[in-house]
Amino acid sequence: MDAIETTAKSWLTDFFDEDTKVEIQNLLKNNREELKERFYKNLEFGTGGMRGVMGVGTNRINKYTLGKSTQGLSNYLKKTNSDDRLKVVIAYDCRHNSDTLAQVVAEVFSANGITVYLFSELRTTPELSFAVRHLGCHAGIVLTASHNPPEYNGYKVYWSDGGQIVPPQDGEIIAEINAISFEDINFNADKSLIHNIDKEVDEAFFEASVQNGNFNAKGKDDFKIVFTSLHGTSITAIPEVLKRAGYSNVTTIAEQAKPDGSFPTVESPNPEEPEALSMAIKKAEEIGADMVVGTDPDSDRLGIAVRNLDGEMELLNGNQTMVLMTKFLLDQYKKKGFRGNEFIATTIVSTPMMEQMAKAYNVEFKTALTGFKWIGKMIKDFPESTFIGGGEESFGYMVGDFVRDKDAVTSTLLACEIAADAKAKGSSFYEELIDCYVQFGFYKEKLISLTKKGISGAEEIKQMLVDFKENPVESVQGSNVVWIEDYNTSIAKNVRTGEEKTIDLPKSNVLIYEMEDGTRIAARPSGTEPKVKFYMSTNAKLGRAEDFKSVNSQLEAKLDGIRSELNL
Repeated sequence: MDAIETTAKSWLTDFFDEDTKVEIQNLLKNNREELKERFYKNLEFGTGGMRGVMGVGTNRINKYTLGKSTQGLSNYLKKTNSDDRLKVVIAYDCRHNSDTLAQVVAEVFSANGITVYLFSELRTTPELSFAVRHLGCHAGIVLTASHNPPEYNGYKVYWSDGGQIVPPQDGEIIAEINAISFEDINFNADKSLIHNIDKEVDEAFFEASVQNGNFNAKGKDDFKIVFTSLHGTSITAIPEVLKRAGYSNVTTIAEQAKPDGSFPTVESPNPEEPEALSMAIKKAEEIGADMVVGTDPDSDRLGIAVRNLDGEMELLNGNQTMVLMTKFLLDQYKKKGFRGNEFIATTIVSTPMMEQMAKAYNVEFKTALTGFKWIGKMIKDFPESTFIGGGEESFGYMVGDFVRDKDAVTSTLLACEIAADAKAKGSSFYEELIDCYVQFGFYKEKLISLTKKGISGAEEIKQMLVDFKENPVESVQGSNVVWIEDYNTSIAKNVRTGEEKTIDLPKSNVLIYEMEDGTRIAARPSGTEPKVKFYMSTNAKLGRAEDFKSVNSQLEAKLDGIRSELNL
């Protein structure tokens, strides 16, 4: 505790504002446990940048922790660029303090002689990614905590290609940040270097979204959509993009349309959670809508509900929407004729069905670590290749490469195109998905997330993963383990033959078991939340669509059995 107290007291100098000093004095006097939580470590960059609870302290999001990151990034930009006209673009979401924190970040950049384009109001993360290249910027920042609870905020860094920072830039930037102290932050803004932006970039982004997501589907007038922004930023983009693409029958959930960082109508603004879309699904049942779409606060994730075989609205998971979106895009490319350089992509914890589809269409399949920045990196690393589309199980998808991060705006339009076209020909989004299962194999997945907060929670997560590795699973539901993939050591081992293969991906705290029947179980800590996640995937042949319900029940029972067997 002595070291923590020393760190806390270092925030009592004249460099820090009075409100900060008063709060720290109060914590020192009245709440040592909370003081410990706030100062026991520095916030770190994870798979989605820097994200944490707002408040005073080194382990919190505030003007000083963001200011230090921005100062370090400014130093790095100057060190690595001969261009003396450095430019960055900044966007922010609906969260409490996002606008004021964005202003602080803009001021620190400007104090370092860097031109800043600051969105005048909240905007989506995909528009920020687009704006980096559209404006010819060297970097971009978005202030967001994505789908985390209301007390969180965050800071995501994008590079000149429009993608999130990846090796080696991320490590080099972090080293630059760690090399300075809080007192090195230059808060003396040069207001002449800060320029507000809005409509011009909006127009370009809307046009690009429609160009990439609109395939002139039939039946748009007869297709009913219920849309909810869950109090987030997508209200600034999705209604307009749908309108421009020809969708006139869109009902927006008014109670959730106003941006609000408290997210008053939902327990969690995460479209992965069924509760988040309950209001929209209720409205869809009332008006007989065909599809429900909901997005997270910064509009990079989307949740979709469609009518199942019984005519009821059913929330699909990220793997399901990813599979059908990719299949649709592959069909569009096939009509034009493949050139032989196309690829699709996903992550190591997403459905293996994506690889089966790539084989069927004879296109290249690439897989990456969890986090969309790795898919963005593929596009940068293989400029001679054409990225068709790809996604990850956590409700993110990217259509083409005009945005270099998951993009709920264009993906929403694509989903509507698929569903409207299917309805016009007497089918449905759900039935088209079942047809995919018949063609490529019926893959079914389930995610188990366990939340463990605070210092003790972090230790518990660490120990759970150690136990999962040191006490290896030998069989699950009667199927023996064949391969164990340890991304910490970069070694995949066949436990039957002893054969070892090198995993050609950056090291990561992920462990994957693969069974003889194709079942896969992966475990990893979340990079953005105090959670440990277990991903389960199993599969079966689906000979014909009519057998879907029975095979679906069998796979569901198997996943439940795996969960029970692993005590999750």
